Amino acid sequence: MSDLTSNGPSRRERLGLVAFYVAASVLAVLFLMPMVWSVANSFKPPAEALANPLALFSKAFSLDNYRRLEGVGAGWYVYAGNSVMIALGTVLLTVLIAVPAGYGFSKFRFPGQTVLFVALMATMMIPFQSILTPLFLILNLLKLQNNLLGLVLIYTTFQLPFSIFMMRNAFDAVPKALIEAARIDGASQWTILRRIMVPIALPGVATVALFAFLNSWNEFLAALIFLSDQNKFTLPIMLVNVSSGIYGIIDWGALQAGVTVTMIPCLVLFLLLQRYYVRGMTAGAVK
Repeated sequence: MSDLTSNGPSRRERLGLVAFYVAASVLAVLFLMPMVWSVANSFKPPAEALANPLALFSKAFSLDNYRRLEGVGAGWYVYAGNSVMIALGTVLLTVLIAVPAGYGFSKFRFPGQTVLFVALMATMMIPFQSILTPLFLILNLLKLQNNLLGLVLIYTTFQLPFSIFMMRNAFDAVPKALIEAARIDGASQWTILRRIMVPIALPGVATVALFAFLNSWNEFLAALIFLSDQNKFTLPIMLVNVSSGIYGIIDWGALQAGVTVTMIPCLVLFLLLQRYYVRGMTAGAVK
């Protein structure tokens, strides 16, 4: 009876809250440990990182592993620049196409709309490996094989179905009354989309941009197959070259330094957009 009449949480609620925080802490540690291990190993002296790569802490601090990345192929900064250009190009092109497409599927009705949308979603079921040959032939025909723009087009193509789906859900959550009021005021469709719909659906746009960046930044197979010039390689390909090592010996220190360089932009971008990301993922779930 005391639990029912007291102002504070009941004993069961307190136990449930404690269990939640314990479980969340355990999961957080499990997710963070690989990142902490990579960062810690990247600052070990190369000899120590090679001798005992599983040790978390080191008695010495060294930047030699990062300096050694400059001698891998064309240098890590060249590969990082290629990855940045590809990722930003993919984000820009994906957002420019997915936003109006999602708006069209959400607020307009036209013949074959459902069939077209289902066909678009069905393309997500196609394994990338199964269409490597057609993609290679298309890029070769367009003179975009071994070209960063070709990779941008490929990444955007595979990112669009999910992105259009996300934007349609985001626009579905916007009341139609706002659009009708804007039309009464004489606003064009472009003005409605740019000044009303996009600002309201900004979390969805941020989510689409974040997914496009992460997928294109971390993608490996297409970059490996469609790029042959070493100066155009991306960071994931550099990591493979580092992990191969000399005579098959893995350079653990340099590898973890490369992993750290690769994951820092992803972590920073996610932390900056996490608020919009959570809201964007739930957009359109409840109307």
